[in-house]
Amino acid sequence: MTEPADGIVIRTRGLKKSYPGAEALKGLDLEVRRNSIFGFLGPNGAGKTTTIKLLLGLARPTAGTATLFGFDCERDTLEVRRRIGYLAQDPRYYDYMSARETLRFTARFFFSPGPDLERHVEETLGLVGLAAKADRPIAGFSGGERQRLGIAQAQISKPELLILDEPAASLDPMGRRDVLEIMARLREFTTIFYSTHILEDVQRVSDTVAILNHGELIAKAPIRELLAGSGHTTYVVRLSGATDAARRRVAGFPWAISLEETRLDGEVEWHVVVSDDQAAEAELLRAVLADDQTKVKKFGRRRYQLEDVFMHLIEGGRQR
Repeated sequence: MTEPADGIVIRTRGLKKSYPGAEALKGLDLEVRRNSIFGFLGPNGAGKTTTIKLLLGLARPTAGTATLFGFDCERDTLEVRRRIGYLAQDPRYYDYMSARETLRFTARFFFSPGPDLERHVEETLGLVGLAAKADRPIAGFSGGERQRLGIAQAQISKPELLILDEPAASLDPMGRRDVLEIMARLREFTTIFYSTHILEDVQRVSDTVAILNHGELIAKAPIRELLAGSGHTTYVVRLSGATDAARRRVAGFPWAISLEETRLDGEVEWHVVVSDDQAAEAELLRAVLADDQTKVKKFGRRRYQLEDVFMHLIEGGRQR
């Protein structure tokens, strides 16, 4: 296996792609580390598929560079393609063939016929949960089974990198769950770079996320950092009883940037934005509980959903 010296599998620098009257990609700088599951997010038309075409050498950049394992995606296409597996958004098959026949056909481009090839085909069928249907015609497969077969076909060459274009976009919840579980298993063997607009799936399986909008990279971070919020830490405090004195105490702290209050069914919920996490951890709850008239029903840091962060960024915000 090729081992990039710095552990970077995909690297782009100033990558651009323009068409007459349109700029599809605007100076993309991106790095993807080995054995990560990298979610490439964006609304329709953001430039995700354009980026994938440039990485695969199926389109030429207007400016900038893209390298996979240190090889230039435009000049070193043979070296690049030896190391990657690719699943298109809508994979097509010979429907009269079985899953086993399809994988055997593909595997022969990479391995010599014989027991080792057959063993590898069998292991791959098991990996994607198709062993029980291996000899049935693909024409009778569900959408989820066809996608799992597509991942198996992309994985059959034992690639160092899998590039998946919207691998679960058209599937029902069960089909999406199956595809995500396969992706999680595959990270032991390969790096996965996949485009999607299904935020829930990204939150479940990815460890790093990049968000593209109108061809521009507007955020890139580990998923845990994105879900911590797009700025300062926010504490959620739900209270009952007399809260005016507690509110004055909290508002007087130098680390309390803002305090928003909402009344809910006879209780009060505060969203306290803080500039110093350590000070807030030490002092916020103590200040709220300083008198007997206030009771705390809920206390903790706000954990954002990826949809919150995504909409904030797409609608004009920027991730720090």
